[in-house]
Amino acid sequence: MTPELARQRALALYRARATREPIAPFTDEDPTLGMDEGYAIQRELVSMLLADGDDIIGHKVGVTSAPMQRMLGVNSPDHGPVLASTRYRDGGTVSLRGFIAPKIEAEIVFVLGTRLEGPDVTVEQARQAISGVVAGLEIVDSRIADWRIELADTVADLASNGALALSDRVVPFDEVADPRLVGMVLSRNGNLVDTGAGAAALGDPVAVVAWLANVLARNGVVLEPGHLVMTGALHAAVPMSEGDEFLAEFDRLGTVRLNVGP
Repeated sequence: MTPELARQRALALYRARATREPIAPFTDEDPTLGMDEGYAIQRELVSMLLADGDDIIGHKVGVTSAPMQRMLGVNSPDHGPVLASTRYRDGGTVSLRGFIAPKIEAEIVFVLGTRLEGPDVTVEQARQAISGVVAGLEIVDSRIADWRIELADTVADLASNGALALSDRVVPFDEVADPRLVGMVLSRNGNLVDTGAGAAALGDPVAVVAWLANVLARNGVVLEPGHLVMTGALHAAVPMSEGDEFLAEFDRLGTVRLNVGP
């Protein structure tokens, strides 16, 4: 895939984000597209969004659970930037008009305390770089029609990132004995939807941070102090409807709530 074609495909995603009109999967036109081509498109799209004045406040990692990897036929996660414009406060309201086909996921979010630069970052080094842990709700959305995504499509589309809400409380990392064992209960309108635990994310959410630092290093990107790292869904994504109120209750981390408006 030429740089010009990567830019053209990134522009199609850029316009889809602005108009909320989905596009056909890139892999329909070219089934040979893989992760490398997806990231080439992603880099072009990020450049366009940053030129509009947005900022990167961290990174999300997706496809961290075994069921999702089996569904997409891969054995590795993917990643994309977290943009400042997509962050909501705990208890905030998001409008469905801002998305195409949104779904919600509860996940553990880390806050970096020190710079973490790959390659060859170990899980222990990642552990030492994390300063805090936050309860998070991610809205995943796809600019690809009907979620008909292959790996290259979702990678290009910022790993299908839509928005996120974080609890106001940042728990010091040393107060969370073992992130693998952090349990989570997700409710919608007071009714239980799903449950999960930290181990759903690559077996250990801290391993997600190490993986991310090492992958980003291939393009000279470093995890900086204050960066957020979203470590992946702890359960299957849940569709959203107007009037929904989602509450994720995490062991040790507390709660995070998000309302869905028209």
